[in-house]
Amino acid sequence: MKLALKAVFLMVLVALLGTAGCGLVAPAGAAQAMSDKPRDPHPASGPEDVGALSAGNAAFAFDLYQTLKDEDGNLFISPYSISVALAMTRAGAAGETAAQMDQALHFALPPEVLHAAFNAYALDLQARAEAESEGTPFELSIANSLWGQKDFPFRPEFLDVLATNYGAGMRLVDYAADPEGARQTINGWVSDETRKKIQDLIPEGAIDSMTRLVLANAIYFKAGWLHPFEADATSPQDFHRLDGSTVEVPMMHQEESLGYAAGEGVQALELPYVSGDMSMLILLPDEGRFEAFQDGLSAPTLEAVLSGLSYRPVVLSLPRFSYTSAFSLVDALKELGMADAFDPDRADFSGMDGARDLFISDVLHKAFVAVDEKGTEAAAATAVIVEVTSAPIDQPVAVTIDRPFVYLIRDTRTGSILFLGRVQDPSL
Repeated sequence: MKLALKAVFLMVLVALLGTAGCGLVAPAGAAQAMSDKPRDPHPASGPEDVGALSAGNAAFAFDLYQTLKDEDGNLFISPYSISVALAMTRAGAAGETAAQMDQALHFALPPEVLHAAFNAYALDLQARAEAESEGTPFELSIANSLWGQKDFPFRPEFLDVLATNYGAGMRLVDYAADPEGARQTINGWVSDETRKKIQDLIPEGAIDSMTRLVLANAIYFKAGWLHPFEADATSPQDFHRLDGSTVEVPMMHQEESLGYAAGEGVQALELPYVSGDMSMLILLPDEGRFEAFQDGLSAPTLEAVLSGLSYRPVVLSLPRFSYTSAFSLVDALKELGMADAFDPDRADFSGMDGARDLFISDVLHKAFVAVDEKGTEAAAATAVIVEVTSAPIDQPVAVTIDRPFVYLIRDTRTGSILFLGRVQDPSL
């Protein structure tokens, strides 16, 4: 049967945003089969290409949020990390499969320009992080890797694209003989790249003897607030849930000059990190309007909010919170129009091995975030599984975040959204 001839491909995407870091250790147990091409340190991509990439990232972020918003409780994802991992996958896609990926992910650039733009932006983020003064609470790093079945005939052209644009070499494992060992090795890489915040991303059974490839992206971001909260000012306060009940949470307090806007049905507040070009944007809908605001959340909504921001004195009350989100993205990506990639009979990843024998069987995403007086810590991981199978004023404004809200962690220089989430209950 045709089903017996297809292969599973698993893409792992990892993202971490943190306030405390440690050294990275590469997992043992995998031989290397890298392209002989080095990463291109000067990609042919200008600011307009990176701008188009960031605009597409924002559009995809809100499209994805809309498909996930009906999940219960708090939510947290890394749209940027998901885009990077799927862009690596796109390098091996062809035909209608590639066209659907471009539409769903808002990849508006031609493939060669797209990959160069991802490279340029990642190198720019890395350069900005390295330029920060030693000792400041800011760190940003990005890592990519491939995990392929040993002796599987991956095309050199596919490996070249990932090596030159993503710095991703292929580590060889043996899914056919030891899928559990491969799973543990990849999960070890995920754990190391996310400073142990994401454990067991790929559950038992997700990888089997038909798996042929795992693509992985990891982003680590550690940032302290430009204006830290005083710990001794934190005190218990009620937070009002959507169902009308309340829960007592630790509420942080400060008075600072912050970016603030009050639009129709929503207040917006921007809290800068010490890096100067990264910030958390909090969107607080008016009481009783959270669901209506969430339903209309989009890239144009964000642009309208940002256009109204101005710095003014703010008396801010913000809850401490920490939680983890985990889900499969398959249905969400299908809903966004990326259906063929998951269909064994229609998927075309011939750019990977020269044959139409690969398809994506699952996309797993797991994310962690913690916000406290000093800053923000977050981690996210995604796994895509492909198989062979078939003006200031005198009086400050008071902003009390004591009801559900949406928040983004964004690059203010480019507009790229690194993380996107909502808090419905800070106590969970």
